[in-house]
Amino acid sequence: MCDAEFRHYFAKAKDAKRGGKDAWDVQSTGEKVAVALALNKPEWLASLGYTLAEAIDRTGPQWIALLPRVERALLDLE
Repeated sequence: MCDAEFRHYFAKAKDAKRGGKDAWDVQSTGEKVAVALALNKPEWLASLGYTLAEAIDRTGPQWIALLPRVERALLDLE
């Protein structure tokens, strides 16, 4: 798995974790969906009109594969 992709995904998730929805709002739709999954924010997905299944599909296999690693890295920030 590409470390550059992990760093990108993690950075977007970290920004949203620290900055909340304001930081999340400036991201692309694809990034928003992936970050909402990483942060376990179903209400953010709903605000975009995505179900969980649609969000997983939209995020794609590469970032879904990175999801557990991103979640662990976010927990390490606490």
